[in-house]
Amino acid sequence: MPKIALIIAFERFRDEEYTDPKQVLEQAGFTAVTVSSALGTATGKLGMKAKVDITLEQVIVQDYAAILFIGGPGSFSYYDNPICHKIAQDTLKAGKVLGAICAAPGILAKAGVLKGKKATMFDDTGVLGENGATYTGNGVEIDGNIITATGPVTAKAWTEAIIKATQ
Repeated sequence: MPKIALIIAFERFRDEEYTDPKQVLEQAGFTAVTVSSALGTATGKLGMKAKVDITLEQVIVQDYAAILFIGGPGSFSYYDNPICHKIAQDTLKAGKVLGAICAAPGILAKAGVLKGKKATMFDDTGVLGENGATYTGNGVEIDGNIITATGPVTAKAWTEAIIKATQ
């Protein structure tokens, strides 16, 4: 079964942006691997608990069909994280699908992978434009192998676009 990495903040990831994609991916035959900055049990913004399978340092991009960054207020802690930046850059270099939802597209922007690309996010505070991207405001935005989305309401459509892009 192909694997897809779901990268969540250890504290305050957005619950539905993790659970909805995980469920859709598993129903489609993918293995969803939960990644965070530490092992143990991560806690969502709304109190959900998620078991972390591997840490950011353990991600081997080539092992995955796609790498997805999950949003929520905790995702801001990854905006300037060099490991997250390297994962995003390596994902595109390897020709894999790279996704981010809600506030998490800011991670991709700060990693430098959205330069000249169209992208969307929950509420663009300027981080996309400041890093060379064009903010569209669409619910789901696809530009090459990069798929971004606005938040919980678009989580299932975002995941379906990711599944389609990996086939």
